[in-house]
Amino acid sequence: MTFIKTAKSLPKGAHTLERHYYVDPDILQKEYDNIFLNNWICAGRSSELCESGYYKVINIGMESTILLRDEHGELKAHVNVCRHRGTRICNHRSGQFSKSIQCSYHGWTYGLDGKLMGAPHMDAVEGFHKSDYSLFPVAIAEWDGFIFINYSHTPEDFDSAFAPLIERFKDWTIDELITIETKKYEVSGNWKLVIQNYCECYHCPILHPDLAAITPYLSGQNDLYEGPFLGGYMEFNEDKESITGSGKLCCPPLPNVKNDDLKRVYYYSIFPNMLLSLHPEYVMYHMVWPNGVDKCTVTCTWLFSKDIKNSTRYNPKEAIDFWDITNKQDWHISELSQLGIQSKKYNPAPYSGQESLLAAFDQYYLKNISLT
Repeated sequence: MTFIKTAKSLPKGAHTLERHYYVDPDILQKEYDNIFLNNWICAGRSSELCESGYYKVINIGMESTILLRDEHGELKAHVNVCRHRGTRICNHRSGQFSKSIQCSYHGWTYGLDGKLMGAPHMDAVEGFHKSDYSLFPVAIAEWDGFIFINYSHTPEDFDSAFAPLIERFKDWTIDELITIETKKYEVSGNWKLVIQNYCECYHCPILHPDLAAITPYLSGQNDLYEGPFLGGYMEFNEDKESITGSGKLCCPPLPNVKNDDLKRVYYYSIFPNMLLSLHPEYVMYHMVWPNGVDKCTVTCTWLFSKDIKNSTRYNPKEAIDFWDITNKQDWHISELSQLGIQSKKYNPAPYSGQESLLAAFDQYYLKNISLT
């Protein structure tokens, strides 16, 4: 990875968000409308849809989308709503279609490309044309093996939106890595608290002493510090090689990761719902989904090279178990934050000099939530 080392100091007067941003259901609805349904959001890995007909369903608020791979091997996304009576078609989170998608109410049947193929007894309806009733499409893109979707009627071009990231992590060859494990967590806290917690290590010496022993919390540099992409690197202590239970590599470094990148871990938040962590020998990512104003669902996935999965020489669980413990520490403190912010006595307080990325996140968040 190469970049110009840059930094941005904490803006004068920067402070935590007001209470209502964490407790008001009306705010959550605005977040759905203006943020989650108006930006490119991470929806998982394209390898989850490895064959024709494989699908997964993504639910955001009251919206639901079917992601699948069609008969030509292309990724598609359709709104999970039958064009007849509006019935939700897929009620399972994942599965495989044969060659078509059928609504269980009146049997309207669609091709994997979303086109209406069959509509019983509609041939007698004057002016009815199947071509007018395809499933509503959702914009979809793939980057480094990740799937992104965008519900907007006029989505920003993905390559333009993600220009700062498109080639940034090429040394990790993330598109070639495979999933070793995914863990799902239910957190009793607002989704923003999880993102904000990820964006600073001010809390690490107290909350994560084992992590702080590997990467000193004052080490490193931010290189993306405003807009939708925030983050940078932290350096390992001299006697450490990676973030694992032992502090040593749990398998060989990825082939193209060299020089300074062997001594660092990189952390990036990708607005609004993705957290990406790059280590010398593996990549970890989180997806964060609001599930109410005071609840969210977080998934954490660990990606390794293909050779590691079937090898008995290496132990990726050293990394997975370490981060599982660290994740649970973060979720617990996020839940305590939610409980405290719900108090009517809560008032915003100044950010510290170690929390400049939180101020940057808040600034971009407020800009997006105020679109209407």
